[in-house]
Order: sequence, then C-alpha cells, then structure tokens
Amino acid sequence: MKFAVVLHKDADSEYGVTVPDVPGCFSAGSTVAEALESVEQALALHFEGLVIDGEPLPMAGEIDRHVVNPDFAGGFWAFVEIDVTPYFGKSVRFNATLPEHLLQRIDSTVSRDNRYKSRSGFLAAAALRELSI
Repeated sequence: MKFAVVLHKDADSEYGVTVPDVPGCFSAGSTVAEALESVEQALALHFEGLVIDGEPLPMAGEIDRHVVNPDFAGGFWAFVEIDVTPYFGKSVRFNATLPEHLLQRIDSTVSRDNRYKSRSGFLAAAALRELSI
C-alpha cells in the first residue's frame, strides 16, 4: 500500500517525515533517501504496535485531501510503499475460480511489476484497494 508522506526541513535540522494517514507515525533522516527509508521502518513498527494492541490498521487515503492542510504547508510530498498484508494475520490457503483471460492478465502484471511478489500478492493488494474505498 502506498502512503503519502510529507517531508519538512529546517536549516538546522534533519528531514522530518509525517505520515498523515497514520496518526502518531513520524520519522527523520539526514538525507531525503534516509528519511524515506526511516519512515518505512517507522510504519512497520507502528503497524506491529497496532496489531499487538488490537487496533485497526489505517488505510492510505488520497493525497489531495492532505496537500491543502495548512499543517503541511512548506513541506514536499513523496510516497512510501509498505506491504501491509503481514499485519492482517497468518496467510490462509483458499481455492478461487477466475476466468482464464483474467488470470493470464494477472500473471502478466505480476511478472513485470515488482510490487507484486506473486499472484496472491496481487490479489491481496487489489482486495485492500477495493476494501479501503
């Protein structure tokens, strides 16, 4: 899932990173690359804490609703991608039936898009997108 993040930098500070769709999740880094890597780790730790506490996981929203927020004025935007499927519990095998042409299109997408590790990963990502609407 791709989360919008906003980065801020003051002259005498590191890059600060805020994840608007995940209240309480912040990070920082000396460089933009380091800050983005750090926020990926912060998201993973934050999600682990939510699971332990039995809290629901936040879903990524549209960036458009955040860019107009005055709290984020002067920052610049980026996206970080995190696989949230491990936080939904253990994987369960199931049998599904799909039209052959659709399955071929899914497999073709999986083979050329590094975001999906497998057919199951693609289906999980599609389900999460659909359920967050």
